[in-house]
Amino acid sequence: MERIFEELREQKNVRSNLSSLRAELKTDTDKNADRIHSFVSENEALVFGFLQNEDAKTRKNAALLLGDLFYEPAMRALFTAYQKEKTLFVRSAYLTALLNMDVTEFLPQLKERRTELESQSVSEEEQKHIGEELRALQAILIRREGITKHTFRAKRKVYELLLVTNRNHRGFVAKQAGGKVHPLGVTVQTENLFSLLQVRTFREMLFLLPIKGLLSANPREAADAVWEPMLELCRACHEEEAPFYFRVECKSAMTLEERSRFTRKLGTLLEQYSKGMLINSPGDYEVELRLFASREGKFLPALKFSTLPDNRFTYRKNAISASIHPSTAALMMELAAPYLKENAQIMDPFCGVGTMLIERDIRVPAREKYGTDIFGDAIEGGRENASRAGEQIHFIHRDFFDFKHEYLFDEIVTNMPVRGKMSREEMDLLYERFFEKALTILKREAVIVMYTGELGFVKKQLRLHKEFSLLEEYCMQTKTGYYLLIIGVNSR
Repeated sequence: MERIFEELREQKNVRSNLSSLRAELKTDTDKNADRIHSFVSENEALVFGFLQNEDAKTRKNAALLLGDLFYEPAMRALFTAYQKEKTLFVRSAYLTALLNMDVTEFLPQLKERRTELESQSVSEEEQKHIGEELRALQAILIRREGITKHTFRAKRKVYELLLVTNRNHRGFVAKQAGGKVHPLGVTVQTENLFSLLQVRTFREMLFLLPIKGLLSANPREAADAVWEPMLELCRACHEEEAPFYFRVECKSAMTLEERSRFTRKLGTLLEQYSKGMLINSPGDYEVELRLFASREGKFLPALKFSTLPDNRFTYRKNAISASIHPSTAALMMELAAPYLKENAQIMDPFCGVGTMLIERDIRVPAREKYGTDIFGDAIEGGRENASRAGEQIHFIHRDFFDFKHEYLFDEIVTNMPVRGKMSREEMDLLYERFFEKALTILKREAVIVMYTGELGFVKKQLRLHKEFSLLEEYCMQTKTGYYLLIIGVNSR
């Protein structure tokens, strides 16, 4: 590193040496960072002078190095260089360097520059670099001021919605929501959004954009078709007129690189066409533009508003990797509803954070609810979730197979453990032990509501244990082979 410092003092190989210092910083060793920081501190005039170098890439590397170091004394030099810079691909580098510095005094000029960029016409050749500068400006302004929050207020009479739900049971959800089955879920036209939010069996509510046909995969054509209806729908759902911060999520067969390039360019164009009323801000946003690809590679566009007060599952503060989504648990309880008894005594042997028990009690109120789990963090998370849901559940940090209770239960409701690192033989034994234990804690004519990805092991045990009978079988996930099973305990 001393050789690099010496060459920089002699102004030799400046561009490559600055790049080498940035690479050294990325090794994340404090010693390297301290040495480079000391060099810059001792040679400020030299390093700041590189911001005026005739070579554009040298200016860029110098700016980024100062930013990597969070070198606050360079703030004014960076801002001055930014104002003077004529080479488009360098401008965003100064802003990137300034992101973590206190640029409060420069905010008026930065806002003015953003307005200028949003209003000007940009050629195809300039599009990439202008977009980079605009995104860097917005990152600084959001970091310093945050985004203007909007209040959701439906102003239209009728909204066309897409409810994202379990693909195998779209018909069931469509009947509940008063909608129609769609390849992506359920579509609904409604005047009352908030009554629809009483339905618990869909995962998300998306607002379909009123456009003719599907969006082109060409970002400029897509932006031209979507920006006006997108902005109009945002305004029709919110009180304030302030700009709407959004991100683009594209679900398609594109490669990650292709998808990133497409969404980035589309976001920049939406900003320009809307004259800054739509602001692309992937890190801090209230609106998601969801793009669902068709087989032909075109897109169905819809909006997701984080401002919409959907309180159905706000109790679920805690989750673990194996946790089931609350909407899936709610759907299973709806499917199982004919077999659920009021005031039942219920047990979940592998309760996790309690989602199955909570949704069971919401659908049909129970008298007593118990959950066991060997994972202590899950038990603690379940207690908090239940409290937030207003549920009284007895969570016990114990292995189900060691659990004993004074009275028998009317139901077992559970999401069975995933195989994970267990061998096939170990999973087979788990199901054998489960059904044997179930016989000791369930009443006659009790019911087991089971979510499992091991249908074969379950049916093997049902063949071996004539005390049980399969009452209903619902395929919940075709690809992964997950099922909801309703199993009855025969009178004995």
